[in-house]
Amino acid sequence: MCRAPLYNPQKILCVGLNYADHARESNMPIPKEPILFSKFPSAIIGSGEAIVKPSSTEELDYEVELAVVIGKTGKNIPEDSALLHVGGYTVANDVSARDWQLRKGGQWLAGKTFDTFAPLGPCILVNPAWYPEAQVTFDPNNLGIRCKLNDRVVQNSSTKEFIFNVQQVVAYASRIMTLRAGDIILTGTPPGVGLGHKPPLWMVPGDRVTCEIEGIGEISNPIVAE
Repeated sequence: MCRAPLYNPQKILCVGLNYADHARESNMPIPKEPILFSKFPSAIIGSGEAIVKPSSTEELDYEVELAVVIGKTGKNIPEDSALLHVGGYTVANDVSARDWQLRKGGQWLAGKTFDTFAPLGPCILVNPAWYPEAQVTFDPNNLGIRCKLNDRVVQNSSTKEFIFNVQQVVAYASRIMTLRAGDIILTGTPPGVGLGHKPPLWMVPGDRVTCEIEGIGEISNPIVAE
C-alpha cells in the first residue's frame, strides 16, 4: 500500500468520452468539444487502498485514465505551449457508480465522486519537457494504457486514440478557468469499461482492479463493501 502522490488539488477535472470507441460503447455521440466534469479531493486514495463499494450502488465500474498534473499556473493557455504548463503525469482510475451517473437524474458528479473513487499513483512522472537537456522521449499522446479486473485484461489501448489530446484539453479548460499548479486533469478512458460489456461487468467486493500506463507505472486496489 502506498499513499497517493497528491491529496489536496484545488481542482480535479475530468474529460468524458475522450476515446471515440468508448463513446460508441456508451451509446453516446462523439463529442465535438471536450466534455468536462469534476471529482472532489475527498475521493483520492493511493495504490493498495480499498475502493469502497457504496451500499447504494450495484453498478460499480472502472476507468483507467492518464492524469495530468498542472505544474505552472495559467489562463487562456495556447495549445502550442500547453505541455509546458504540465508538471507531470500519473495513473488514475475514474471509479464510477453508473446507476447514479446515468439514471438517478443523470448526475455525473454524484456518480463519480463517492469517497475512494479516485485512486491515483504510484508516483508523478515529472514532465520531461521541462528538462530538454535530459533528452528523454516521452509523448503523453502515445502511451499504452490498460486495466485488469482480477486477472482479466478489460481495457487495452493507447492514448494516441484520444479525441482531444493533452494539449487541446489543457488549452480548452484554461479558457474557462485558471489552471493552478497542483490541479489534476483526468483525460478520459478507452473502451472496455464494465458498462460496455454484455452483460455488464461490474466490480464487486473481493475483486481487485489494476490500472497501468506505459512509462509511468500501475496502481492496484481491492474492492470492499461499505
